[in-house]
Amino acid sequence: MKDYDLIIIGSGSATNLIDPLIQSNPKIKIAVIDKDEPGGICLTRGCIPSKILLYLAELVRLIEEANELGVETEIKKIDFLKIMERMRSLIDKDIESIRTGLSSSENIDYYHDIAEFVSPYTMKVGKETIKSVMIFLTLGSRVIIPDIKGLDQVGYLTSDSAFKLTKLPKSIAIVGGGYIAAEFGHFFSAMGSDVTIVGRNSHFLPDEEPEISDLAKKVFQRYMKIITDHEVIEAKATSGVKQLIARNRENGKTIQVDAEEIMIACGRGPLTDILHPERGGVKTTKDGWIHVDDYLQTSQPNVWAFGDAQGRYLFRHMANYESEIAYLNAVLKRKVKVDYHAVPHAVFTYPEIASVGMREKDAVQKIGKEKVLVGFYLYENTAKGEAMNVKDYFVKVIVNGSNNEILGAHLIGPQASVLIQEIINVMYAPSRSAEIIDEAIHIHPAMNEVVQRAFGSLVPVEHYHEHVHRS
Repeated sequence: MKDYDLIIIGSGSATNLIDPLIQSNPKIKIAVIDKDEPGGICLTRGCIPSKILLYLAELVRLIEEANELGVETEIKKIDFLKIMERMRSLIDKDIESIRTGLSSSENIDYYHDIAEFVSPYTMKVGKETIKSVMIFLTLGSRVIIPDIKGLDQVGYLTSDSAFKLTKLPKSIAIVGGGYIAAEFGHFFSAMGSDVTIVGRNSHFLPDEEPEISDLAKKVFQRYMKIITDHEVIEAKATSGVKQLIARNRENGKTIQVDAEEIMIACGRGPLTDILHPERGGVKTTKDGWIHVDDYLQTSQPNVWAFGDAQGRYLFRHMANYESEIAYLNAVLKRKVKVDYHAVPHAVFTYPEIASVGMREKDAVQKIGKEKVLVGFYLYENTAKGEAMNVKDYFVKVIVNGSNNEILGAHLIGPQASVLIQEIINVMYAPSRSAEIIDEAIHIHPAMNEVVQRAFGSLVPVEHYHEHVHRS
């Protein structure tokens, strides 16, 4: 049996801590275990490869829209194989760099294998049994595959396997209505596929504000077909065509969607079953995620979990943040609680979508309708937005009227993922005050004016719904 100072399950965000650990203790011995390629889901089959592809999709849409501004353009050819090979080459280079770093360090034993608990603080990795007084569980997540009759026989892509494609499907039916489905739908449609998205929720992108969901669906339908409120119940294959049978959740009627390829994009779920956490005294939630307290410690003292493994926010930027909190609490023995008051995310589609903090309904529920102020401003009503010829895109902000604290913000439009950072930064300032943005000098004419003007147009909730958004 091998003894370690620390065992890390997963090679994503937890590896952020390796260098500071070695610097503080040059004799430390760490076991890093990952059944998949090193780098974590974000690098190997998530946010990084998808954003490499989505940048090309954005270029396609920008080139197409240039015609409306008097620039005659034509896309002669899209080399799908070249695009995919470039993405894989960039990712493989990073993976190999991480593998080399893990394998060559005197302080690290790198195991490319499955780990499972055999008892508290003791794990089996391949044929080895190892133990440590401290363990970080950052094992990631897996794609959720819904129970659809005939799906396994027909065959399908997932958000993991789609990155291995070498040929563009002429048509693709994507099951799911969230951000994964939206981003892949955007990519495949820009590349030239005939895309149909089938979601079971009544709204497309249901985690966004209703105004954003509605506008996103309206814009996306220029490039693809979006079907909401339908449950896919069966998959078939006939004469080289795959078929999905979906039932309307409101009236029970069924429809058929034909495509060359099917993709499942229904989100990600827990991977804890392979770990057998119960043997290690580590409790899980009713949904199967690892249960942690406000300090990211599990039910077993000195065993910590963060990132996808504990299931709160499945974003790499949140896993990176949580890794810092885990380091403070586990290694430096602080008592720092995780703070989720301003968790941001973005959907890298065309247009981009970005959000942070509370939605309007959450704010109303928490502090009362009479205290909530809503600010709303259209891109097109700024000089830069007019120059770009954008229509209907907007910034919506939520503020506590009693103290001007920013509670949330929701954007849809060009560079939403960049513009929202101004708001995020203020939400981490001591006052969190909207006055900071409203009173700051903003470059004119620049796109960031739409953010400032949203905060300069705050009105009560009732007024917003009766007059502002409706107009």
